[in-house]
Amino acid sequence: MHPTRSLSLLCAVLGLALAGGCTLAGDVRPYQPMAPIQPLVVPAAAPSAGAIYAAGPGLNLYGDRRARDVGDLLTITLIENTTATTTASTAISKKSDIEMGTPTLFGAPVTLGGKDILGASAASDRDFSGKGNSAQSNRLQGSLTVTVIQRLPNGNLVVQGQKNLRLNQGDELVQIQGIVRSADIGADNTIPSSKVADARIAYGGRGAVAQSNAMGWLGRFFNSAFALF
Repeated sequence: MHPTRSLSLLCAVLGLALAGGCTLAGDVRPYQPMAPIQPLVVPAAAPSAGAIYAAGPGLNLYGDRRARDVGDLLTITLIENTTATTTASTAISKKSDIEMGTPTLFGAPVTLGGKDILGASAASDRDFSGKGNSAQSNRLQGSLTVTVIQRLPNGNLVVQGQKNLRLNQGDELVQIQGIVRSADIGADNTIPSSKVADARIAYGGRGAVAQSNAMGWLGRFFNSAFALF
């Protein structure tokens, strides 16, 4: 390869590595705001003759303070515990031997310098041993108040919200999106995160603490696909 092209390729690779290093270590990427779900259109009930009011979400004579309409607030209790463990072990061994008898010519072996030159034998021995272990554990606890952004025809509520904390050594972000069922909302207007359907939970931060706990850009480069050696 021409020296000029080699230098250009090296500069391009280093440029990509530096571009990746410009991202703050530990910076969490929040989800995009949830797009409104297109519900199935349910035909409106025909008004009955003699009725003095029309049914609607704004009329609730005996309701409580649970979230039920767009704009209402709902507190989600974060109780997330995940544990994953994987172990793999492989061992392969194969041995083979091949030996040919010494042929004779006129009743005597063929030799050269006193050594048998027509005898042949072959042997092979192959061994492979591999072992891998992987373990991961995550735990997230807390609470976050979200806003109802859509009410579906079946009564389910589409919610989303986030919390930004600016601490003395960095910023923290907690974001939740999903769908909850009105029947799962407690009397205190809370619901556990385990009962949030299509849940998308993002947690992370950036700052001095997050950067000190992350691999540097040069280390990430040598652990990436660009490192061909």
